[in-house]
Amino acid sequence: MELSSIIRPEAIRLVSNVTSKKRLFQDLGELASDVYGVTHQEAIDALMDRESLGPTGVGKGIALPHARLPGLKEVIGVFFRLEKPLEFDAVDRQPVDLIFALLAPSESGVEHLKALALVSRTLRDASICAKLRSNVDEATLYAVLTELASEAA
Repeated sequence: MELSSIIRPEAIRLVSNVTSKKRLFQDLGELASDVYGVTHQEAIDALMDRESLGPTGVGKGIALPHARLPGLKEVIGVFFRLEKPLEFDAVDRQPVDLIFALLAPSESGVEHLKALALVSRTLRDASICAKLRSNVDEATLYAVLTELASEAA
């Protein structure tokens, strides 16, 4: 599995105006709807329901919100790089600026976990995160996520 099979170039955004976790999930859901055709309210609700079980901020400015959605045929991803970090209740209590959200089919057990592990491994790489934080072009962000992750695999 490669990140390029999970996320499309148009599912990456540089975002400047997110002021709350709720607004972030709304924006993630809307982009997932625009790019992949999922029902945006279902995506928002699923991400918020999952987050209510425990924060998905994994530390070092990274959040990996994820949820399962009925009707999806494959795991899909949406990535935001926030210009201004957002308080997220992360494990290290630091605000987040790199958010990779995953939505998976309701019945996908192993594929969802593999995708989550791949994204986690990729964003644990400090050099990849530094490149993501130093670029403002969405095409470059996609290239950094997909090409470097493939080389590291």
